[in-house]
Amino acid sequence: MGKKNKNKKKKVNPKRERYTKFRKDKPSSMTFTAPDLTTDEQKLRQDDEKRIDQFLRFNRNPPTKEIVERRMKSKR
Repeated sequence: MGKKNKNKKKKVNPKRERYTKFRKDKPSSMTFTAPDLTTDEQKLRQDDEKRIDQFLRFNRNPPTKEIVERRMKSKR
């Protein structure tokens, strides 16, 4: 193995050079600001969030019939 020459120029890819003009610089992080809501809209949003939270808290999927039967059998 030989030593690598650090001063050696890097090979230029002609295809990449040709198409660099079509590349667009993309921002690394997106900035998102929510619009200012009126008091009525804020109240509606809070009510919606409450309903969603209650739904997720109390409306769970019931276990399947086979699981219920297995549990009942194991309790005997």
